[in-house]
Amino acid sequence: MIPRELQDYNQWVCWTRVDRTRTKLPICPATCKSASCTDPATWGNYQQAQATASRRRLDGIGFVFTSEDPYTGVDLDYCRTIRGELEPWASEIVKRLNSYTEWSPSGEGLHILVKASLPTCGGRRTRGIEIYSSGRYFTITGDLLDQTPSTIEDRQAEVHDLVAALDRQSQRQPELLKTPTPVAQTDEELIRRARDAKNGAKFQKLWAGDTSDYCGDHSRADAALCSLLAYYTNGDQGRIDRLFRSSGLYRKKWDRPTAGSTYGSITIQAVVRSAT
Repeated sequence: MIPRELQDYNQWVCWTRVDRTRTKLPICPATCKSASCTDPATWGNYQQAQATASRRRLDGIGFVFTSEDPYTGVDLDYCRTIRGELEPWASEIVKRLNSYTEWSPSGEGLHILVKASLPTCGGRRTRGIEIYSSGRYFTITGDLLDQTPSTIEDRQAEVHDLVAALDRQSQRQPELLKTPTPVAQTDEELIRRARDAKNGAKFQKLWAGDTSDYCGDHSRADAALCSLLAYYTNGDQGRIDRLFRSSGLYRKKWDRPTAGSTYGSITIQAVVRSAT
């Protein structure tokens, strides 16, 4: 059962899968066109989203997090073992937060909703775990995890501790691939290879500068394209940077100084660390 307090907000969208990929495109309940996680005009109320999803046979409904509401969502990916049990790391987080927890549409992940704010605006993510408080939507299934609360609880201290633990874990990860093996293919050959791959449609949209699969979130789209480029370049950071600058996503922010580096280099390094 979806918490009643969540149903009272006009921050609901429908969603549908794009092609055969895992991408979940948010849909405006009123117009059935693409919704944006930063445009309230494309959201609706809970009843409207439910009705539209049912009438149009869409895949489900979702809730958009904003800085105006008290909620934070924790997304745990692929946390179910082949025996159907929770992975130990996921079980620990579920117990620590002890709030409304539901299975994701795939049945392989969990969404935990709490009342809390993040130390920094927007969201945090590391491998297998994403935490958001604004600018993002979560699919909502109402498929409650057994022996967890059906209510959304205040968990500010617990979220603060979880974020701090994830930051420490990230700092312990290898900084970079030490010596990436050069890929002999030319840039043109790499791009053609990426376009012809099974997920070529995803690459093509990102390469063209299309952020619609990421709710218009340029930072997430940047990271997604860099992740694909890291695969095809074997983690060659210089080449990732050169290729990215030729894409439709490239903009002035890429060279903006950030924390003693640049936004672009930090994005690439984070992707390469994750791949490592």
